[in-house]
Amino acid sequence: MRAIAEAPGKVIISGEHFVVHGGMALAAAIDRTTRAEATPAKGLVVETTLERRRPADQSYGPLPVERVIREMYRERSMEPGVRLAISSQLPAGAGLGSSASTMIASVAAVSRLEAWNLDVTSVIETAMAGERMVHGKPSGIDTAVSAIGGVVQFRVGDAPKRVDLQRRTKLVVAYSGKRRSSGKLIHKVSSMRDVYPHLFRRLCDSATLISTEATDRLLSGNLEELGELLTYNHAVLGMVGASNPLLDSLVDLCLSYGCHGAKLTGAGGGGSVLAVPPRGEEEATVARLARSGFSSFVTEIPCGGVRVWATGD
Repeated sequence: MRAIAEAPGKVIISGEHFVVHGGMALAAAIDRTTRAEATPAKGLVVETTLERRRPADQSYGPLPVERVIREMYRERSMEPGVRLAISSQLPAGAGLGSSASTMIASVAAVSRLEAWNLDVTSVIETAMAGERMVHGKPSGIDTAVSAIGGVVQFRVGDAPKRVDLQRRTKLVVAYSGKRRSSGKLIHKVSSMRDVYPHLFRRLCDSATLISTEATDRLLSGNLEELGELLTYNHAVLGMVGASNPLLDSLVDLCLSYGCHGAKLTGAGGGGSVLAVPPRGEEEATVARLARSGFSSFVTEIPCGGVRVWATGD
């Protein structure tokens, strides 16, 4: 028997960083995924084409996903007996939820192989243990979006709220070419809260407002105003230290190519930019970015969440 799971990456449309401190963020699953295939084996074997990423303070020892899978067996008083093959369409450190989709797909595949029948909430909770190993104190938005898919309003402590987006929308994701550490960026932005607590509180409130307004623009199909909100959000993120000259120049480049708006997506400091091109100009925008030396792709939202199935071979 072989169990297979595919989990999507994500983009944060608005509200990153502030979501860690109680603000509401808007995020969407994208149509690039991580795939995990689980088969019976002696012991635990993890085969991956991904770069073997570890927490910054861990120079040796098992990968976070290995530790999560081993803990799943330990909780059931079982010895691991699985070979897990992992491959991904998501670059690591790009702000697209690579580690979360890896955790979600791996947990779902092992659960299906062993007939543990974990529900979506349990898959998310189990995967979060691995996310904490990678990022320190993540909000949980990446794992939630990867598991349930679609477009999601997310606030820490509340159940994720699906946005019923009837009209499919195409966005462009451009990779800056520079990797970043989410944990370090979260700590950097959080330090501003310690210095300017009242200002930071107002920024959290404004992030919630922007996410609410961005939701309304998505639902109405008003891409021009959606783009304006994203560009404003980028400016705020820059003010709290999440952006850098490379990301600012990539945002400006997207705007110069006629996009309605653009912003960093994810932790910042590198990673990727999310842009809102005019309808029908998505592929042309990707081509222009390629001529400027930036890798990019079109993603259409909403996309589904984790899928898991079994085969008899």
